[in-house]
Amino acid sequence: MRDWDDAGRVRTTGAAFAFATETLRIPFRDPFRIARSEPDQAVTTVILNAFDADGRSGLGEAFPVRYYGETEATVEAVLPLLEEAVNELGSPPETLDEARAWLAGASELMDGAIGHHGGAKCGVDVGLHDLVAQRLGVPLYELLGTSPQIPPTDFSLGIDAPEVVRERAGRAAHFPALKIKVGGAADLETLEAVRAVYAGPIRVDANTGWRPEDAERLLPELERLGVELIEQPFAAHETAQLRWLQERSPLPIVADESAVTVMDLERLAGVVAGVNVKLTKCGGVGPALRMLRRARELGFKLMLGCMEETSVGIAAAATVASLADWVDLDGSLLLADDPFEGLTLDHTCRWQLTRVPGLGIARRPD
Repeated sequence: MRDWDDAGRVRTTGAAFAFATETLRIPFRDPFRIARSEPDQAVTTVILNAFDADGRSGLGEAFPVRYYGETEATVEAVLPLLEEAVNELGSPPETLDEARAWLAGASELMDGAIGHHGGAKCGVDVGLHDLVAQRLGVPLYELLGTSPQIPPTDFSLGIDAPEVVRERAGRAAHFPALKIKVGGAADLETLEAVRAVYAGPIRVDANTGWRPEDAERLLPELERLGVELIEQPFAAHETAQLRWLQERSPLPIVADESAVTVMDLERLAGVVAGVNVKLTKCGGVGPALRMLRRARELGFKLMLGCMEETSVGIAAAATVASLADWVDLDGSLLLADDPFEGLTLDHTCRWQLTRVPGLGIARRPD
């Protein structure tokens, strides 16, 4: 299905599409630790190029998360299956409505080819969306039918000594909300330190790191400190514990690790107040759009989140951010060196979506 020319560029051989990948390892600007074990000094991500038979290309990002069973090796392993699946559709049509249906069909074929692997599917899905939007000459948000007017993003601070988190909170005080990673012995001390230097909304994210007794002890203190929401306090499968806490909490409980794809929403209805939708969990921008719309129908408050992606993944997520109540798209801001350009954060901390056809992101010349 793939061949390479003398310059090292991929070219299709009798197929509508071919994909090429590049694995990047990028240091964090500051160490970024969460309650469960994940790399906290640097990230590894897989950038995907989707090529059509005319040589046009679209960018995607397949960010592998070990918690969901993905590594850069699994991305490379399943990519041929996904490539074969989407090539069953042939070339995309040349009208908006037909192109939207074609892209939805590509997502269904990928799900039929292999279960899970949301990060790998995300890379292909976003790459195809970028490519199709370029072919149609429209920005990606127009292809999706969403608005470029989006809420501002918050900024996340990892677990560290309270005085270190306080210093970082002071540096990030211009953001309209801060998301504080918790799940350790110094959670309350850390939140007190943040509140001492930051007057805006605080969101806490335990990344499955609390026990019910932790939440019960901390809940009145969180109210006192003006915390806005609690994200994923307990293990992903502990639905009963999530319900127990939401029944006692005046603060919305937001499911993240418990809400991976649209298929998880029904069992969470009436359990938690909100869900966090992420492209790399659910399989791309198309699946995220469908998950956001279905979650709204079920009455959830909506957070649009991210992993620690480059501007490729963040720009893709920003195209559906107009549907969210809370935007948590700061992944590229956590990196010491984002190798892509084209995505700009304005003075209100809103990502600016441009009229450039497609995703509007390109590799920096340097």
